[in-house]
Amino acid sequence: MAAEMQPDVIIYVVSDSAGDTGELVVRAAVAQFHPLNADIRRAPFVHDEASLMRFILLAKEHGAIILYTLVLPALRDRMVELALQHQVTAIDLLGSLIASLEEKTNRKSRQEPGLNHVLDENYFRKVDAVEFAVKYDDMRDTTGILKADIVLVGVSRTSKTPLSMYLAHKQFKVANVPLMPELQPPEELFQIPKEKVVGLTIDVNYLNGIRKERLKALGLPDSAAYATTSRIEREIEYAAKITDRIGCLVIDVSHRAVEETASLILEYIESN
Repeated sequence: MAAEMQPDVIIYVVSDSAGDTGELVVRAAVAQFHPLNADIRRAPFVHDEASLMRFILLAKEHGAIILYTLVLPALRDRMVELALQHQVTAIDLLGSLIASLEEKTNRKSRQEPGLNHVLDENYFRKVDAVEFAVKYDDMRDTTGILKADIVLVGVSRTSKTPLSMYLAHKQFKVANVPLMPELQPPEELFQIPKEKVVGLTIDVNYLNGIRKERLKALGLPDSAAYATTSRIEREIEYAAKITDRIGCLVIDVSHRAVEETASLILEYIESN
């Protein structure tokens, strides 16, 4: 069995709500240090000092960083005190911004955790889009191609699934289709406007490294055909023929974070 890889850094995201905001910020920061093995541990719905103390002590034990999104001033103040007392690096994401907004607008904040998760129309659209991405992931059901706002196509390990989920959180319904020489692409790909399709390509050597690491993580030898350069070249050439036939946008995802690729896709979609 392969030895478990130790993280380069552990980051606790402490929140009095779900912790989505804090985790997104952490992932955006970590992407600037790619490749970096960051263990991001979310600590949601923290509402009392005992819970704060628990995560302070965990962070101290593991030499971790804490990023916190605490709306209640008393909790924020206590976090500062405990972090100083135990010499833990703790970063306040919301406190200074809330204080600046209060000063600028001459209004008091509502001090209610979780307000950005109010169940409004946008929330339900996001939920629908996430459910869509899960249902139509990896060509499990090709009818999703006809219903999707965006269809991602590419060879294995070009970030199709994480991109689908990221774009779903932007309320886009995304289907993704793996391209392999052994499989005929679904006819639905050629029945929708080419502007809805985005091809993902990648450098051969870069993908070779990714696939070898994937095999190692699964406890398999990295010499398997899946990770050979010749196999990857064949797959990428085949995928290029399909995207040329469709006439769609193609993005090279080599060395690109998911967020960066998603930004390019959204710019393209919104311009059409």
